[in-house]
Amino acid sequence: MVAEELNEADRGEPAETAASSLPQDRSLLILDDDKPFLGRLARAMEARGFTVTPCETVAEGLAALEANPPAFAIIDMRLNDGNGLDVISKLKASRPDARGIILTGYGNIATAVTAVKLGAFDYLAKPADADEIYHALMATKLDKPDAQENPMSADRVRWEHIQRVFESCDRNVSETARRLNMHRRTLQRILAKRAPR
Repeated sequence: MVAEELNEADRGEPAETAASSLPQDRSLLILDDDKPFLGRLARAMEARGFTVTPCETVAEGLAALEANPPAFAIIDMRLNDGNGLDVISKLKASRPDARGIILTGYGNIATAVTAVKLGAFDYLAKPADADEIYHALMATKLDKPDAQENPMSADRVRWEHIQRVFESCDRNVSETARRLNMHRRTLQRILAKRAPR
């Protein structure tokens, strides 16, 4: 899982230091275009003491940030009207102390690194449950299996390489295909699929 690739050292602060620097208010923006998942996650986070603003589009998310930047955010990376990384970037500019995490079913190391550089505190691959998301937001430890027990498959290594080149080309499909010496349509099909295990 990609979240396991970003260990505490990559996130930059130990859990106890991170937990002590949490914002006091519990406003939370959840941005996800999967309506049933959004509803379930909103209810689960409200039960954990957050005041939730649910949004389904990048436009709604940016409007919510403009109106009242939240202390916390859970943002899906691929949305119907854009990319969640744009919302994370805006969140960090609007409220530097905010803690945002990126969720995605298309997880890869290159986009995880980009998300963290743009201001995400953590990056989780779907499916992620409410407990895992809560622990990521609050910077508390959740027992996870050792990454060495689950090494990446050859398909996953290839996928990661393609994603790294795609990110380095600023997500330009034509330039990525040229650099990888790959047909553009083949690359588009690979990018549209979920990450292999």
